[in-house]
Amino acid sequence: MTAASTAGTLTTTIQDKIATVQFAHPASNSFPRQLLDAVTNALNELSTNDAVSVIILRSEGEGAFCAGASFDELLAVSNLEQGTTFFSGFANLINAMRSCSKIIVGRIHGKAVGGGVGIAAACDYAFATTKAAVKLSELAIGIGPFVIEPAVSRKIGKTAMTQMTLAAHEWKTPEWALEKGLFAKVLDDQTELDIDLAHFTTKLASYNPEALSQMKKIIWEGTSDWDTLLLDRAAISGELVLSEFTKNALNQFKK
Repeated sequence: MTAASTAGTLTTTIQDKIATVQFAHPASNSFPRQLLDAVTNALNELSTNDAVSVIILRSEGEGAFCAGASFDELLAVSNLEQGTTFFSGFANLINAMRSCSKIIVGRIHGKAVGGGVGIAAACDYAFATTKAAVKLSELAIGIGPFVIEPAVSRKIGKTAMTQMTLAAHEWKTPEWALEKGLFAKVLDDQTELDIDLAHFTTKLASYNPEALSQMKKIIWEGTSDWDTLLLDRAAISGELVLSEFTKNALNQFKK
């Protein structure tokens, strides 16, 4: 199934108990709100699909895995309600990944920035390539990684998250991300990535689906407050994006 528009493209396929959800956007696979909602809805539907045991989350192309939020939509925000609504898209997606009954395996083929790091962190297991550098650049544009912070901190720890956040202009290498636990494995290129990913997910899909579902609950123990927490964080970002500092910084980044 494929849904396409100027807001990006989402494709979902299912084969041998493995669902592959692929998102794409011409601006380095960034996320406008419509695409965020589409991925969220796809994961919610797959969560109750008995024909699926494992989900692969990936993006299109050879470049970036995900550049985070859409700069065009961020610049278009003119009031607190709009800002909160936009950032709640990332909150809803991370919560959908958290509450999904299926194990989600990330295919991180290239660079991940901001919300893209949050999505990688919300995967239950993530494969990456040596091109998959990561960066939390939010402070540099006047906001912060408030919505995705719980997912990132849960995966790599508060200290590593702080290092990424305060060094907002600094890329962390895939090897650093592997050491900190963001990635489970780093491969040389996409060919090796896909071979390992296929082997891993095929084996995973052969396991007892009820055991996988119960394991998913255990993996995410202690996060039941995120339904409220992430939306509260979205309101913080929604207010900050209205500041003159952020508007100027976004325009500079866009140039």
